[in-house]
Amino acid sequence: MSWNDFNSAEDQQAFDVIPRGTIAKVRMTIKPGGYDDPSNGWTGGYATDNPTTGSVYLNCEFVVLDGPFAKRKVWSLIGLYSSKGPEWTNMGRTMIKGILNSANRLLPDDQSPAAQQARRITSLQELDGIEFVAQIGVQKDRDDEPRNTIRMAITPEHKDYAAVMNGLSSAPVAQHQQATPTHYSAPQSQTASANPAGLPAWAK
Repeated sequence: MSWNDFNSAEDQQAFDVIPRGTIAKVRMTIKPGGYDDPSNGWTGGYATDNPTTGSVYLNCEFVVLDGPFAKRKVWSLIGLYSSKGPEWTNMGRTMIKGILNSANRLLPDDQSPAAQQARRITSLQELDGIEFVAQIGVQKDRDDEPRNTIRMAITPEHKDYAAVMNGLSSAPVAQHQQATPTHYSAPQSQTASANPAGLPAWAK
C-alpha cells in the first residue's frame, strides 16, 4: 500500500449517539495528565489538574466491549478534587466505588472483609484498564450537540448485570428507570479525540 494512495483507506463513518440508558460492559482507560500529589495517593501521573480552577480529575475513555455498540468510545471525567467544595470529590468517590463493585461482582451492601478489601486501591493505576458494567447516558455539549457519557456503574443486583458482565447478552439493554446518577461527566464526541468538548461545573 502506497503512503500517498488513499483509495484503500476505510470510509468515514457517522455515528449517532448510543441510546440513553443502554447497559454495556466497558473497559476504562485513563489518559495521564501528569499531575501527582502523593499526600492524596495521586501518583503515576494519572491525574489531571486544571491550574486555573484548581480542579483535579481523571480523564477517562470507556470502550464498549460487546453488543451492537462494540468498539464505540465514550469519554468522561471523574473528579478527585474541586476548589468549589467537597461535593464533586464525594461524587467521584461514589463513582469509583460503583466501578469497583461492578468490576469485582460485589453487592453495594456487602461489608465482608473480602469486599472491603476489594474496594481499596493502592494507586490510580489499578483503575486503568478496569472492566465493568455501565449505564450510558446522553448529555448536551457546549455546542448543544448530544454526546454520550457514563451515567453510572451497574452492580450485581441489577437484573441484566450477570448477562452483560459475562458477555452473554446479545445487545446492551436500554433501561430508562434507573437511580439518580452518582457522578458527573464531560460528554465528548464519539469519534473525535478525548479532549473535553464540555466541562462539568467543578472543572471550570
